[in-house]
Amino acid sequence: MPGPVMYATDFSSASRPAFTKALELARKQKTGLVIVHVMSAAMWAGDGYVSPATYDEIYRGYRKDAQRKLDAAVAKAKAAGLRARGLLLEGMAAAQILRAAKSVKPALLVLGTHGRTGVARFFVGSVAGRVVAGATCPVVTVRGK
Repeated sequence: MPGPVMYATDFSSASRPAFTKALELARKQKTGLVIVHVMSAAMWAGDGYVSPATYDEIYRGYRKDAQRKLDAAVAKAKAAGLRARGLLLEGMAAAQILRAAKSVKPALLVLGTHGRTGVARFFVGSVAGRVVAGATCPVVTVRGK
């Protein structure tokens, strides 16, 4: 039996079409689905000084919201008839997705892309691009709408 399909999400609208594709591919391969979300400090850290108490409060809120969204995605996959589980990770998104893929050993990895080009891609970077470059398994990227 092949490994599961692994789907990495940032919960943005650009990742929704990739979730649909991940569900479809997991059903076709008759395998499970592992849904991964990486909490990145860049997503919730402020620009200036934040007191430790405020930082902890922001972090707890972000973690709770991320876990709620991850649980909802897992529930949706299970409702579609798949074995599914979620992984909530912390750190740099591409590095953590690649680390999870080494551990999970997926048959393939599915992730969405925002489709940025030019200057925006240069400054923002591309998690999808870094994952494709570093993955040891097949990767399917799905451009968001």
